[in-house]
Amino acid sequence: MSDALQPVIPHIPAFLLVMFRLTGIFVFAPVFASSAVPRTARVMLAFSLTFAIYPITPAHELVQMNVMSMIWMILSEMMVGIVIGYVISLPLMAIQVGMQLMGQQLGLAFANIVDPDTGGQTSVFTQAMYLFALTIFIILDGHHATIGALIRSFDSVPLGGFVPDGELLIVLTGLLTVMFELAIRVAAPLLCLLFLQTTAMGFVAKTVPQLNILSLGFPLRIMLGFGLTIGVVAMLSEAFMEVMRYAISAVFDMFTP
Repeated sequence: MSDALQPVIPHIPAFLLVMFRLTGIFVFAPVFASSAVPRTARVMLAFSLTFAIYPITPAHELVQMNVMSMIWMILSEMMVGIVIGYVISLPLMAIQVGMQLMGQQLGLAFANIVDPDTGGQTSVFTQAMYLFALTIFIILDGHHATIGALIRSFDSVPLGGFVPDGELLIVLTGLLTVMFELAIRVAAPLLCLLFLQTTAMGFVAKTVPQLNILSLGFPLRIMLGFGLTIGVVAMLSEAFMEVMRYAISAVFDMFTP
């Protein structure tokens, strides 16, 4: 039995490092990091993907490694997966931020539910639009692009060779700027409309003081908000797809040798 396993033993360290790099995407990447997926299923998926990816990666046999170097390499490999998953998840985070702003302005933040992905409180409106954006992410093959970027990373970043530098920080800063811009683009139409509605209701309150502005303003605000959201959903989808493609392209460029 030991003789049969002897050729496999030198590959164990490299296999584990590949698995830890893959495990990093289960921290932030959409779909893969969702806590709605049972933990056992995510572990089995990580093992299955590792067995599929390891034979096609330029992973050389790692021998004569001490414990300290192995710990550093494990952390380095997990950072690669975390960076890929984080960059891919930024557009979805931007959608959540924009929709959270919209939900608060519409007064829908009072009815919160538990977000299964983060474990925190979020409005029903925000969660519905997040699931809509997640559907677009899957239609764009974002989950396949995540795995593809991970596989490409082996060509430019050898096992245990990832070192964060200033260039990576510049790329992440630029991506964060784009994501905040997307959040503003998502929320801006509604915020402008509600500003006009609030101004108009102020004039109405001055000219018709007998009218109960509170009983009229909140339902009108919600109707205008939902009507505008339905009207601009196609525009929001295009903006999200544009930024999603940009994020995927940035990840591939980041790990292009």
